[in-house]
Amino acid sequence: MNVRRRLIPAAAITAVAALGLGTLTACSGDRAEAANTGKFDVIASFYPMAFLADRIGGDHVHVTSLTSPGQEPHDLELSPRQIASLQDSDAVLYLRNLQPSVDDAVAQSPVKTKIDAASLTTLEEHGNEVGGHAAAHDTHEGEESGGKDPHIWLDPVRYAQVAEGVGKAFEKADPKHAADYRKNTAALVKRLTDLDRQFRSGLAHTRTKVFITTHAAFGYLAERYGLTEEAINGLDPESEPSAARVKDLETMAKADGVSTVFYETLVSDKTAKTIAHDAGLKTDVLDPIEGITAKSRGKDYFSVQEANLKALQQALGSK
Repeated sequence: MNVRRRLIPAAAITAVAALGLGTLTACSGDRAEAANTGKFDVIASFYPMAFLADRIGGDHVHVTSLTSPGQEPHDLELSPRQIASLQDSDAVLYLRNLQPSVDDAVAQSPVKTKIDAASLTTLEEHGNEVGGHAAAHDTHEGEESGGKDPHIWLDPVRYAQVAEGVGKAFEKADPKHAADYRKNTAALVKRLTDLDRQFRSGLAHTRTKVFITTHAAFGYLAERYGLTEEAINGLDPESEPSAARVKDLETMAKADGVSTVFYETLVSDKTAKTIAHDAGLKTDVLDPIEGITAKSRGKDYFSVQEANLKALQQALGSK
């Protein structure tokens, strides 16, 4: 994944310390909140991590997300208050290599329990084509080799593996409530297993196996269910496609019977709609669930994933 490293200056850490513990309050656009809440205080890097912490922790945890609803997480910049909240939390749950500023802050933070979701499952190298069903790729023009794909939460199986690891980490860090963490983790894993079954049965028989997205967030999901993701951009949602890549996608769409170009809620849909118009295709939303907003087709991870399944079934011609 092409990410820009932003090291946090030592002066910023010093300035944070000067804020003091009592000055950390929630404010609009700044997701740092007070620590020492009387609960197990967990800082989560963005929505998929916050969702895990909330479901597993239940009433015993106080979860704060560093990424505000509606904020694109990849280029998050942390404020001094947010850096301070890391220092004062009981645990931090993040996904390494997705948000460089979070990685740097966690590395410099004294927080005892640091849970890296990327270490709890396997990551693969993905470019802007994942899967092997596309028919019109003799030259593979405009494709990129990509890098380690962090979008593990969109695969229910990998997300369940992460949930199990988070549950164990909570048990170790807060043993007083270990039994509840085990119970909550088991319930969450069961729901994710059921979701996996829904995707397997719902996508088992389709007219085509190829779908087009704006950026390459759905590679793990495509591999899990025998599909091929063709992304306009690579793993970085802000990258721009080359003319060769656009031409290649239009050719592939005709050869593979692609009907729809998917875009997402937190990134501009301009490129997707332009390509769809030029190729005579429809557009629809496929949500990478990086944050829940009023535009989301659902109120939480599960409802949005179920909406994603329906969108894929319609676009792929589920039988």
